[in-house]
Amino acid sequence: MKIVRFVLKSYPLNMPRLGAWQDGSVIDLAAAYRQLLLEKGQASEKGAVRLAETLLPEDLVSFLENGRPAMEAAREALQFAMTPPASRRQYPFIHAQEHIRLLPPIEKPSNLRDFISFETHIRNARKTRGQDVPPAWYEIPAYYKGNTSTIIGPDDEVIWPSYTEKMDYELEFACVIGKEGQDISAEEAEEFIVGYMIMNDFSARDIQAKEMSVGLGPAKGKDFATALGPYLVTKDEIPDPYQLNMRAYVNGELWTEGTTGDMYRKFPEIISYVSTGERIVPGDVFGSGTVGWGCGLELGKFLKEGDLVELEVEGLGVLRNRIGKKKSG
Repeated sequence: MKIVRFVLKSYPLNMPRLGAWQDGSVIDLAAAYRQLLLEKGQASEKGAVRLAETLLPEDLVSFLENGRPAMEAAREALQFAMTPPASRRQYPFIHAQEHIRLLPPIEKPSNLRDFISFETHIRNARKTRGQDVPPAWYEIPAYYKGNTSTIIGPDDEVIWPSYTEKMDYELEFACVIGKEGQDISAEEAEEFIVGYMIMNDFSARDIQAKEMSVGLGPAKGKDFATALGPYLVTKDEIPDPYQLNMRAYVNGELWTEGTTGDMYRKFPEIISYVSTGERIVPGDVFGSGTVGWGCGLELGKFLKEGDLVELEVEGLGVLRNRIGKKKSG
C-alpha cells in the first residue's frame, strides 16, 4: 500500500486527509472505511464516522500509533474501494490525481535521524576537505537529528535561506518506524519498520562546512528543509529494500545514479544501535544518508534558483521539488 496525505483542490478549507495511492487516483481511507461499515451494517452513521476518523486520522504518526487495527482498517478500506460494483467509482472517496494535492506523507515525524551509510559518499565528501574517512565510521552508524518542523512534500518549493550561497540536494531513502521498542536486536529490527519513502536532505553547504569545523552540527546547514514523499510504501510492497535503483535529475538532466545496495549498514543494524538504551516510537524517520555521488558537493556543482530537482527510487516513486528564490538577508 502507498499511503499518502492529501487535500482536495476544490475544498475551500483544504483539510488534510489520509489516503492510499492507487493507479493514479487517491482513496480517502476514512471515507471508504465509513462506507464499508455502513454497507456491512456494523455501525450507525454517527458511529461509522467516529470509528473511521479515529482509526484513520489524517496525521500519519497518529495512524501508526493506532497500531495493527488501523493498518488492517486501511487495507480493508482500500480493498473495499477497489472492488465492484464498478470499483465504486461513483462514491466520493475516490479522487483523480488532478483533483488533489499531495502533502508530505508524514508532516512532523516523531524523530528525524539521518545517517551517513554510503561509504563512497563519506569518502568523497571528506576528500573535498582534505580528510580521510574516520575509523569510527566503520565502528558505529553515526547520525544527526534533523528539524521536524521544516518537512516539505512533493512539489513543494524549497525555501532558499538568506545565509547560504551553496544550495545542494541529497539523494536518500528512509524507513519509517511503525511500533515502539527499545534494546532491539538487528534480527528483530525488521518487524519495527512499517515502510519506506524517498528523502531529500537539502543542504546549505557553506554554512554546514563552517558549523562542522567547530565539531558540532549540521544545524543551519540542514534545518531549513527536508523533503519526504511522495508516499509511504509499506514494506510488503518492497521485497528487497537493498536492491533499489536510485536516480537524481536536475532540470531533466541525470546527475546521480546509484543503488540502495551500496549501504554499508542496513536499517536493521541501524535500528538496533539507536534503540540501545533509547526507545524508538511510531513515526520515527531514519534516513539512509546520501548515496555515492548523490549530491552536488561530490559532483562539484550546486543548485540554482528555479531548478527542478527530481529524486527517483525504484518502487518508491518520484519526489519533485523546485528551488525557490534566495531570501534577502
